[in-house]
This record gives sequence, structure tokens and C-alpha cells, in this order.
Amino acid sequence: MKSSLFIILAFLLLAIFLGIRSSKGKDMNLEQWTVGGRGFGAIFVFLLMAGEIYTTFSFLGGSGWAYGKGAPALYVLIYITLSYVLSYWLLPEIWKYAKENKLMSQSDFFVSKYQSPVLGILAAIVGVVSMIPVIVVQLKGLGIIVSEASYGGISMSAAVWMGAISLTIYVMISGIHGSVWTAVIKDTLMIAIIGFLGIYLPIHYFGGFQPMFEAVNAAKPGFLKLPDEGLSVSWFISTVTLLVFGFYMWPQVFSAVYSARSGKIFRKNAIISPIYTLMLLFVFFVGFTAILKVPGLVGADADLSLLRLSIETFDPWFIGIIGGAGLLTALVPGSMLLMSVATLLAKNVYKEIAPAASDRHIVRLAKFLVPAIALIAVYFTLNGGDTMSALILMGYSFITQLFPSLLFSLKKNNPINKYGAIAGIISGLAIVTCITVSHSTIGTLFPSLPQAAKDLNVGIIALAVNFLVMFLVSLAFSKRSMQAEPNINKI
Repeated sequence: MKSSLFIILAFLLLAIFLGIRSSKGKDMNLEQWTVGGRGFGAIFVFLLMAGEIYTTFSFLGGSGWAYGKGAPALYVLIYITLSYVLSYWLLPEIWKYAKENKLMSQSDFFVSKYQSPVLGILAAIVGVVSMIPVIVVQLKGLGIIVSEASYGGISMSAAVWMGAISLTIYVMISGIHGSVWTAVIKDTLMIAIIGFLGIYLPIHYFGGFQPMFEAVNAAKPGFLKLPDEGLSVSWFISTVTLLVFGFYMWPQVFSAVYSARSGKIFRKNAIISPIYTLMLLFVFFVGFTAILKVPGLVGADADLSLLRLSIETFDPWFIGIIGGAGLLTALVPGSMLLMSVATLLAKNVYKEIAPAASDRHIVRLAKFLVPAIALIAVYFTLNGGDTMSALILMGYSFITQLFPSLLFSLKKNNPINKYGAIAGIISGLAIVTCITVSHSTIGTLFPSLPQAAKDLNVGIIALAVNFLVMFLVSLAFSKRSMQAEPNINKI
């Protein structure tokens, strides 16, 4: 137990050291703190964006869904791969426009494209609300890792508090610079450890991959195919579609895009990244192995499957290495999330209210907001029972509502105006919020629909309404006379 804790602590201290070291000699103004002075090359941008994608969810939630849900877990592999295809055309356009207009946040993009401060504030609020569940995922994962790897020596709540405090210090000091250097170590370790676990554990316990799948299928017939109801084919397709559209809508991913030195970097990464995604298969193999070797984990406890199986298999010193790597998978994306939320609130909400505020004042405010946001995330982490995957999907349902407005803004002659964009986003958010709060589904709201329609992801329904409202409102306002336009142009 002591050796595992010592190793995990060493990883944490190393991350904090890298954060402090990375900011040395730099004037940590708003541009340096948020987008690294737009000077990162291809390797750093790749690792930074991979750090946003391969998080504690990949480390624990992926195996948890394989353990608890079976075949539907493969949606993760599919949507990430397809998102990289989209990035080949999408990201260079976003980067080029951001560089030309010196943008530093996602909200800046919407304000500039639609000439609407209100739309910028709305985008910032959507980003903040969407990212809170994802910050919760990182803290929850960090708490699970430290608690389990310490063999119960540190409680889940104590681990979450330790992680939140460390993360706050890390972000306030280093900004994006610490995240990118820690991502180098994190990704190297994660590839090695997940690859090893995904190959070794099925062979160790079953003699190979085929015997593993045969054993799982014998114990749980039908578990390795999509069910006819619930997480069915229609759920799978609608969820993959929603997540592909929302993949690059996260504000912290926008920040990573802005940090690149050249737009060509994204096309290179789009070619290489799908290969990197294959490592998720090994995460699923660990989850499938755990089904028969650590049975009885239900609900949110399914996220414990990787660590529980590892603890039963390996010595404490190796559990420490696994825990240390897992800790870094929380720190890298967690730091980017905290920084993005703080920047959105300071730059795109507060500065709209107080436009005279200087950049130096904004960066100070953003840093002071980091601990406040961390406290909110800690509260939801300690008082929520959802699995990591459920939290991620909830965040996606919200953040994807920004996609239609962004997509049409890239056209030279955008048919969508600011009124349509605002109305579309609000309508989509309203549907997601109502259904989420009421714990309803398409099936419970419309029981007479065919089963395939009942199983559709609610986020994709909200997105369809968003598109429709956006077009109708834009059309209605475009028919107004040119004389009326000056009176309404202050939105």
C-alpha cells in the first residue's frame, strides 16, 4: 500500500513541477495563459488535443461501460474516429479565422462571426454548463484512482479534495503551458499501460481474446451485440452522430486549436489520430475481462472494474504506476477545462458587463475564478451517482447545440443571422434541459412511437429542432426592411 501511494504522490509532484517550470520566464498574460502565445507545433498540439480526448473516461469509464453495457460501449471508438475525419476540414478554418482576428476563446468566435455580444455570452454560458459535468468526470476519476490504488487508505472524498486543490494550484500557475508538457508524459504512459493491460489480462485469465469473448458470451448471452431496445442500433447511430458534431464544440478544444502555429497541423493530426484511437480497444478488453473476474459491480461502481481487476492481479508498486498514469489523465484535461470555464466567465461574461477592464485584470479574475469553479465541481462529484459515460453524454447534449451556428458561420454567405443562431441554441437547450430534469426519454414522452424512434438520443432530437428554429427565425428577420435593421442591431 505504501509503495503505491508513494508512486502516485511522485506523479502528482512531477506534474506540479512541470506546471511551475513551464511558465518560467514567460509573461503570463491572457494570450500566454490560455493559448500559449499561439506557438505550439504539431507534436504539442496533437498531444494537447489528445489530452482533451483521452481522459479518465478513457481510462476508467470506457472499461466501465464495456463491463456494464457490453457492445454499446463501442460508440466511443466510432465517434472519435469519425470526428477526426471532420477535423480535416473544420479545424484549419477555425484556426485561420481565430488567428486573423486574435481570438482567445470560443465565445470570441461567435461574437466575431455574428457581431453579437449576446450570442457570445450565450455561448459562454452553454460552455460553462456543459463543462461542469466533464470536470466532475475528471475529479471523480481522480478520486477513484487514488482511493482504489491506495487500497482504501485514502477515502474517495479525501482523494477528490486533494485532487481539486492540486488541480487548482496547477492551473493558476501554469495555464496551458503546464497542460501540454504534462500531456507528453501522460500519453506515453497511457499508451504503454493500457496496451499492456489490454493484452496481458485477457491472455492471463482466459488464454487469449477469443476465449475471453466466448466466456463472456456464455455467461451473458447477447451481451456482445446491440440490444433490441434501449441502447439499440438507433440509439447507437444517433449518439455517434451527436458526438461527432459536438466533438470540437468544447471550449477547451477551441483553446487547443488556437494554440497551434499553423493550420496544416490539423490535417496531419487528422491522418494520424484514428490510429491512436485504436488504444481504446484495449480499454474495452480490460472491461470484458473484469466481467467474470470481478463480478457484482453495478451502476456507477462499474467504473471501478479496471482498478479492481488490476489490484487482484498485480503487486502494489505496479498499481502505483497505473494510478499515477490515471492521475495524469485527470490533470491534463481537468486543467484545460478549469482554465476554459474561468476564461469564458472572465472574458466573455464579465468583460461584456465591464468593457473597460484591462487584459491584466481579466487574467487575474480568471485565475481567481479557478478555485470557485473547482469547489462547484467538487460538490457535484461528491453528491452524484451517475457513471462517467452518462455525465459525458449529458455534457455533449448541451454543447452540441452550438454546432449548427458554427457550421453555417464558416460559409462565405452565411444564411443564418444572429437572431436565428440565438433562437436555435436556446430551443435546443430548452429541450435537453426539460427532458434531463424530468428524467424522461423519447419513449416515455411518446409511447406510441416505433421502438427505433423511442431509443433516439435526446440530444439529436434537440439538434434537429435547433436547425429548424434557426432557419425559420433567420428567414423571418431577413424579410424585415432595411430601415428597421438599425433599431435592432444592438443585440
